[in-house]
Amino acid sequence: MERVISYVDGFNLYFGLKSKDWRRYYWLNIQLLVQNLLKPNQRLLLTKYFTSRVTLSPDKQRRQSTFIEALETLSDFQISYGKYQLNPRQCRNCGFQDKVPNEKMTDVNIAVEMLKDAYQDKFDIALLISADSDLVPPVKAVRELFPNKQIITAFPPNRRSADLANSVNKTLIIRRRTIAKSLFPKEVKKQDGYILRCPSSWK
Repeated sequence: MERVISYVDGFNLYFGLKSKDWRRYYWLNIQLLVQNLLKPNQRLLLTKYFTSRVTLSPDKQRRQSTFIEALETLSDFQISYGKYQLNPRQCRNCGFQDKVPNEKMTDVNIAVEMLKDAYQDKFDIALLISADSDLVPPVKAVRELFPNKQIITAFPPNRRSADLANSVNKTLIIRRRTIAKSLFPKEVKKQDGYILRCPSSWK
């Protein structure tokens, strides 16, 4: 059996779903999604999910917190957090200035984890769910340093990167039917018995 570790760019996946207006699929069991992408001769050891906490909208904060709590019920599942950075923006027409949040550190965190796991011989296949071309350098580094290991990229809906596709061993496309069969049940029970429910706006 080929050992697989998955590295999931949470916001790249989320914005892919959002671009298709697939709100009904936000309540996504990431671990099950990864399992549904594997071949019979591949065994998933661990999924590493990379995200940042939403800060500006209380409603979005609540929905994200509920989703993350659901993810925390999964076994062999690890969450790593980046951060939001407020960057200045100016309107070209009127000169109005404000600040917009940009998610930071996800690509760096993925790169560090993938290189570390390759060095420690923890996987035969790294399954990367992202279309972020910033990940090309670490992908190339892993392939150069560990030529016996494979990196497969699964592109989220409406997300592609030719540079990333040309850097990995193989690419997959995450299709709607795969996502549709990878959802959490409407209610998820935590270890303490608390019931998490899919946010009403995601149904």
